Amino acid sequence: TLADGWAYARLYESTRQRNDALPGWMHFYNHHRAHSAIGGQPPVTRLTNLPGHHT
Repeated sequence: TLADGWAYARLYESTRQRNDALPGWMHFYNHHRAHSAIGGQPPVTRLTNLPGHHT
């Protein structure tokens, strides 16, 4: 998924440009992309120890 979704998903002009795109892709993947293995929810919904999310 990392290769298809980020590294080779589009043409980058440089390695730096590709590396600069990684944080945004990781955020999308972990916070917004539906994952079928966890009922269509993003992985972040499975975390219970995120800063600022304690009761």
